[in-house]
Amino acid sequence: MLRPDARLNCADFPCRDVKHACYIIPSAELDAEKMTTVMVSEAPPEDADEYFYAKNSPFYLETTLQAFNDSGFNVSSMRNIMDLGVYITTAVKCSKRAYSVSPETVENCSRRILERELELFPKAKNLLLMGDTAIRAVNSIAKRQTGKAIIPSGPTYKIRKRRYFYKGLRVLPAYLQTGKSYLIE
Repeated sequence: MLRPDARLNCADFPCRDVKHACYIIPSAELDAEKMTTVMVSEAPPEDADEYFYAKNSPFYLETTLQAFNDSGFNVSSMRNIMDLGVYITTAVKCSKRAYSVSPETVENCSRRILERELELFPKAKNLLLMGDTAIRAVNSIAKRQTGKAIIPSGPTYKIRKRRYFYKGLRVLPAYLQTGKSYLIE
């Protein structure tokens, strides 16, 4: 069994536009070999009790469950989602201070944590990028490794119908599924 928070960390917290006290890496125990999809969302909430893997009914999970159910999956818990082979994480590991985070913060988190986190799932076939921050983070990883981005810039509604691949993964850009933003879409 794997616990991502036991393998990943940020030692010096160089980013200045996020709340370091709200730093979260998923602590769920899971079988990495069974995870076929990695869903990358934006950033954790200020309140850890609202994060995907928190107990009870965290708000981030409520909207994510709604998104899965709206897509035809019958899920009612994070365990149900993981049983589907889906691991959920965030591109940035500290909560935001403002509406968005700087490109430097996205770059730092993608280089220090997200890139290594994605490597924990060797059987993954799909990479869901939920919102612009997730797209920027994974494009940053791809640029470092291959010299070019995976997802072109542009509005999500224009780019999400095309097919993208990266290192054998199908990459799907989508809208952010967490928080009150999901309810707007």
